[in-house]
Amino acid sequence: MSTLTINAIRKSYGAVETLKGIDIALESGEFLVLLGASGCGKSTLLNIIAGLAEPTSGDIRIGERSIVGVHPKDRDIAMVFQSYALYPNLTVHRNIGFGLEMRKVDKAERDRAVHETAKLLQIENLLDRKPGQLSGGQRQRVAIGRALVRNPKIFLFDEPLSNLDAKLRMEMRTELKRLHQMTRTTVVYVTHDQIEAMTLATRIAVMRNGRIEQLDTPEKIYNRPATLYVATFVGAPPMNLLAATAGEGGLQIDGSDIVVSVPGLESAAPGRRLVLGIRPEAIGKADGVLSLSARCEVAELTGPELVVTAMVGNQRIVAALPASTKLQAGDAIVLSADPAAFHVFDAQTEQRLN
Repeated sequence: MSTLTINAIRKSYGAVETLKGIDIALESGEFLVLLGASGCGKSTLLNIIAGLAEPTSGDIRIGERSIVGVHPKDRDIAMVFQSYALYPNLTVHRNIGFGLEMRKVDKAERDRAVHETAKLLQIENLLDRKPGQLSGGQRQRVAIGRALVRNPKIFLFDEPLSNLDAKLRMEMRTELKRLHQMTRTTVVYVTHDQIEAMTLATRIAVMRNGRIEQLDTPEKIYNRPATLYVATFVGAPPMNLLAATAGEGGLQIDGSDIVVSVPGLESAAPGRRLVLGIRPEAIGKADGVLSLSARCEVAELTGPELVVTAMVGNQRIVAALPASTKLQAGDAIVLSADPAAFHVFDAQTEQRLN
């Protein structure tokens, strides 16, 4: 296990700057998830840590040692790819042990390590098969086993569950969580899936356009998003964002006569353009501090809840209501919410207001 320090990392391809100064200090045994949309720079950063690409400037250290310019095989890391990258002509046993074989590890020691890893991953009965005889989930376990058997200082995962169906992704998330709890190895994991990020990470770095929007625990990322981007990227359904204007009586919701009193914003300058954020699950039909008169547009039963899209004035709002709620398109509805669950952002800077 080892600490990982990323200091002022920048990466440019000609005039295009992909990473614009990334700073992360990761403690030993942490599980960091790099979360963001395609093109935000998360895979580029992972490749720089792995040594598959070199930074334009900045430094990366594992423990006290700088690894910039160090060959990938000498960094004491292991990487799991989205595509599995297994050798089709080799058995599972040889795929898992291939890295040790290339390092001239004694065969008896190699076999012991492979069997221990296979037992940990619950694939002992697959060791004599070849990748073509395995399911997607089994292949991903083999790919993880090939990394795990080396006992590296740091694990790198590049969207490893993207090729699996929903049920297998859920199963593999549980397996990865279990493995991390057992090994306590430092992990850097890239994904665009917020559910993976929330369930796996000890900390999440939400990335956008080559920068980190917010680096924090999953709880804080969800409950106190630092920017509008983080607020909308994390959460399903995403957070409602209502355009509003600060006034003497509170926030005037655009396109309606609703005025919201938000604790702590009494001193906001009248006329200041703000955005009121309310998570769908914080909205209900029961009596609340704030009542919003709305009209149902769409009601979608997901099983555990009824997701309702409604109009408040001329703005849409989504509410996650109990599955037993009876609503149809066109029905009038009064939604309620508690100001304690509100999030307020500056409309111009997109930063959270405290």
